[in-house]
Amino acid sequence: MSDEDRRTELPRAPHDRARRLLPDHPVRVALLDLLAEHSTLTSTEAAARLGHSSGLCSFHLRQLARYGLIEEAPHRGGRSRPWRLRWETPETGGEVRAAEFTALNRGLEDESYRNWLAHRDQAPPEWRQDESFSAVLHLTPAEAAELATSVRRLFAGYREREDRPAARPPDAVAVAAVTRLFPLLGEDGVPPQD
Repeated sequence: MSDEDRRTELPRAPHDRARRLLPDHPVRVALLDLLAEHSTLTSTEAAARLGHSSGLCSFHLRQLARYGLIEEAPHRGGRSRPWRLRWETPETGGEVRAAEFTALNRGLEDESYRNWLAHRDQAPPEWRQDESFSAVLHLTPAEAAELATSVRRLFAGYREREDRPAARPPDAVAVAAVTRLFPLLGEDGVPPQD
């Protein structure tokens, strides 16, 4: 029996259909885009940017959290309830949920990049350069894992700024940093050994 057959035989949770449709909702997609750009956001801030009511944005933020796509960020004090993207793969839900989450993250990354390319000319001059890097490397699995660890370490040096806005330099803005390490596959779906 194939994995596909096993998946179709499993009983579906009542919310599976809603979860599949979740990213297609325009308000939720807009909220995910905003969170990708601004790292944290309250429903009031989202409402001001999107032109919707705070209550509507709050509802959709809670729905995104319900499905594990976002989470509450550390509170800044007061009654504000900031949210942030949940970048880790959700632990529950198995391989199908992890694949959905990964596809959503990639879609957000791609959409953010298309948005940047479309509006780059309106950015301040110091931000107009496009710092895209791409290379084909010949690595062993161990070397690829080591490279991934090095990149994570490099990113980690800047992560505290997400949770601690006071640690950000005054001219810092949210910048997407995307790294994808994967083997290039041959026609048979297997990495060719040159």
